Amino acid sequence: MPKEVYEDPDVTGKNRYKYFERPFLPFYQQMPFNVVFASTRADPYTFPPPPTKYLPIPSKYTVGTQTDYRDAEVQTDPYSPEYVVCQDSIPELLTLATLTWGRGLPAGQAEVEMIERAREKRAWEDTLPPLSDTSQFEKRRRMMNAMERKEWAFREQEIEKLQEIRLEVLKELLKKRDENQNEVNMARLNAQWSKLQEAKEAKLAQIQRKHVSAIRKLMGKGKNIEGKLERRNIIKDYCDYASQVYGPLSRLGRFPDNNSEDFVVKNHYLNTYEGLVELESCLPDFVTQPRIKPPKPKVTTTKDGFLKRAARVDRELAEVHKALLEKKNKDFEAKKPMRFLQRKPVPQPRLPTPTLEMSSNEEEDIEMAVIYLQKLLRGRVVQNMMFEGKEKRLELIQELRTSHALQEDDRLVKKAEKQVTLALQRQRNLHEHKVSLVENHLAGLEGRVLADMFDFLSKELVRLQEERRVHALAMLAERQRRMREAEESGRRQVEQRRLQEEDQIFKEVIKVHQSTVTSYLEDIILNTEENTAEEQARAEIEKMAEEINDIAYEMESRRTQLQSEEIVAELVYSFLIPEVQKDFVKEKVRNSQRKHILAAHQIIHRHTEDMLKTHFVEQRQTPDAELLEGETEKEQNT
Repeated sequence: MPKEVYEDPDVTGKNRYKYFERPFLPFYQQMPFNVVFASTRADPYTFPPPPTKYLPIPSKYTVGTQTDYRDAEVQTDPYSPEYVVCQDSIPELLTLATLTWGRGLPAGQAEVEMIERAREKRAWEDTLPPLSDTSQFEKRRRMMNAMERKEWAFREQEIEKLQEIRLEVLKELLKKRDENQNEVNMARLNAQWSKLQEAKEAKLAQIQRKHVSAIRKLMGKGKNIEGKLERRNIIKDYCDYASQVYGPLSRLGRFPDNNSEDFVVKNHYLNTYEGLVELESCLPDFVTQPRIKPPKPKVTTTKDGFLKRAARVDRELAEVHKALLEKKNKDFEAKKPMRFLQRKPVPQPRLPTPTLEMSSNEEEDIEMAVIYLQKLLRGRVVQNMMFEGKEKRLELIQELRTSHALQEDDRLVKKAEKQVTLALQRQRNLHEHKVSLVENHLAGLEGRVLADMFDFLSKELVRLQEERRVHALAMLAERQRRMREAEESGRRQVEQRRLQEEDQIFKEVIKVHQSTVTSYLEDIILNTEENTAEEQARAEIEKMAEEINDIAYEMESRRTQLQSEEIVAELVYSFLIPEVQKDFVKEKVRNSQRKHILAAHQIIHRHTEDMLKTHFVEQRQTPDAELLEGETEKEQNT
């Protein structure tokens, strides 16, 4: 190594930060110690020029500063100082140069585990046999295969962890989506329910208004069943303060508050400040400045200092009232459920005192002999098992003895390995002891948990039985309530049916009265119309006859002999000629119909004559056949 020549420290330049301490800020997030700044590309080291008399003055200065407070919009990457690597050295920090701010820095648990794994891998690589040693090649291959399987197993664990995290995130998203959907559905249902409730209330209000109007009309009709017209009784209206005179109804078109401003009192003393001040000055002093006398305390003690009987009774009543109120409020309080199930400690039973039975010397000797014989047999069994194992692996033992002649160094290594193995065995025994202790503790915990669970289940069974009993009582009460409701509904239906019948009877009576009055009025009106029409027709006919007579008399007075003859001829023609024509037409029709009648008669008579002839022949043949049959029967009988 050449002699190191240090350059100017440049305190006011790029090395200025080295001469300051980090300020202590209580609310500033300190940088963790395991953070390694990103490496920058360093220029090759150059030796400084020999010192001169005067230092050169650079034209530019490179100033590197770091702010106390990081500005997120400007300083995107933390400041990384320069560094120089010594020869033949590889710092461990340079292995982490790939970690940058936001990608591994500041380091967390995952980065620390990665660093530890890298250290373990480097230590493992150091333990690998070299490639130049061909005898250790198989061992190197086995070690590399084992490490590869270990890395693959670790990678599978990481993949499983990532999958579990993604699955949890997916579950949370699905749960959130279901909650949002349920909220939307509930909002929609609430809106629909409110809309239906509004429609229901509007419909009920409309039905109520119609009901009130119908009842009012029925009451009005019930007051005047016969339909008589009554005159207004002004004296009765003004005597009744509930009449339309004093309280007109708005449904009849009267609004008494329309001109209410006409009755407002307009007074100078009430509407202006000066009037109020003047009105206040006229009031006496005891109105604006009231004099209040404090009440004298009620004397509850006697002259001797004892409580009076009335005061003692009042105090007792107040205490009783307070106790009753506390009990009433306590009853209304909801019973709080048990937060935890508390187990009652059960004292452990006392262990029985051991007793030692004294035996004779002979029995003791026999027992010791039997124990010694058992030990011998067990030892012999172990020896046989070892001998069988040695016989099975005899070839392997001989191969090891012949092919591996142990040297002194190898013996030392084997001895060290033996010590390590013994140490590991001791550690394993300690671990097994700890595991047994933990298992015993877990068994005790499991026993306590099972006891608590059984206790809880027994209590739940009792609670379930009580709940079923209460449910049965509730069902009986519900049944009685339904029976009573059914009886009440039956009575209500009978009452409603009776009211409907009475209403129907009332309607029928009103209808009969109305029909009677209507028929009576119709008869009167019809008779009146007939008489009036008859009188009017007679008068018009008489008037028309007089006019026709006047016209006929006037025409006869002006008519000549020729005109009289023409009138007589026209009358004769109008009476005789139509009658002759009518007879001629009738004769013509009778002649046209006669030929058709004759043809029909011929057809009918021809068929009837044929039928009569055939019928006559049949009648003559039937008696002859009957005589022949009678004769044949007689001959057979004889």
